[in-house]
Amino acid sequence: SKLAALFKHPLYNIPIPEVTEKDKLFVVNPMEKFSLHSSGSDEWVSSSKAETLLPTGKTAYDTYPTWLKFHVGINRYELYPRQDPLMPALLRDLATQRIVSSVQKSGGTQLKLIMTFPNYGQALFKPMKQTRDQETPVDFFYFSDFERHNAEIAAFHLDRILDFRRIPPVSGRLVNITKEIRDITTDKKLAKTFFISPAGNICFYGECSYYCSTEHALCGKPDRLEGSMAALLPDKTLAKRRSWRSPWRRSYHKSKKAEWEMNPNYCAQVRETPPYDRGHRLLDLIDMTILDFLMGNMDRHHYETFEKFGNDTFLLHLDNGRGFGRHSRDELSILAPLQQCCSIKKSTYLRLQLLATQPYLLSDLLREALAADPLSPVLAEPHLQALDRRLGMVLTMVGRCLAK
Repeated sequence: SKLAALFKHPLYNIPIPEVTEKDKLFVVNPMEKFSLHSSGSDEWVSSSKAETLLPTGKTAYDTYPTWLKFHVGINRYELYPRQDPLMPALLRDLATQRIVSSVQKSGGTQLKLIMTFPNYGQALFKPMKQTRDQETPVDFFYFSDFERHNAEIAAFHLDRILDFRRIPPVSGRLVNITKEIRDITTDKKLAKTFFISPAGNICFYGECSYYCSTEHALCGKPDRLEGSMAALLPDKTLAKRRSWRSPWRRSYHKSKKAEWEMNPNYCAQVRETPPYDRGHRLLDLIDMTILDFLMGNMDRHHYETFEKFGNDTFLLHLDNGRGFGRHSRDELSILAPLQQCCSIKKSTYLRLQLLATQPYLLSDLLREALAADPLSPVLAEPHLQALDRRLGMVLTMVGRCLAK
């Protein structure tokens, strides 16, 4: 396995700083056993009446379902550890756990569902909207593009191969629209949008601001539908997140340009603006733009951080559905922060150089990672080949910066 060899490489074994109690998202009482909420609500609440004497050899942590172990493991430096023993079990849960509830997630331009499992874990389901080999039409603006379920799956694995580990785990899944959505939903608005198509397939379209209409309905074959299942982050009431507007946000207008597109010295003013004026925030943002360039995602207008850790923490790379839309075009404007600031983390640069060489070729590693997904093949081959080409372009740009 090339992946196993990569994760053993010294560049993937640089230790993170020591994690103290204040660096953990949640401090767990070692005597608290996992208990399901008795009121029937779908929230986990720790039991205040936990047994003080746990069964021999069992810690409270052993009683937690996988999703809760994932939440408890989040700290200031990483969303999950490099050699994470939980990851295979968590991905398996997302792909196979029985779905007991599915409701529409409010907000957003496109339909997304929140699925709940018997162990109170939850996942965000993004349904399949187009086939693997359909490219985004050349005349589409980035803000009117579809969100792709396979892009969410591929983005998680790419983020992990780059050693950022800032995207929550995602697995592909084949869902039965009848049994796992229509028959169990308590969402009345969603329930009203189911119908049977002229071809005899079960379809639905939900309610949202952009692509929720009969013309954009999601149809099964006859009721089987592919989608991505992303592990949800802890509820915002338990772990507040702060949303930050990206300084290199696009204008989201058909004819207006953003300031960074017209001012080549734009980075100088970003460097003087908090939180980019100290610490590694700007370098983290440049990491994120490299990830976005590799997958062709132009739609990164905001990013989030966990509020508890202030400015000194990693960025969450959420919402990656608009990646992997076009393999035949490399959108260099995504790399504006790297080009204008001429800054990159040394560790990121060394890993990118490694991923451009045999036996660690980026396309081979992602192909291997995606082969284990239930919906394999996740990406069409030209998208994998585009990764190696784009990685070369990033290294060339860094080379120019070094020459300067």
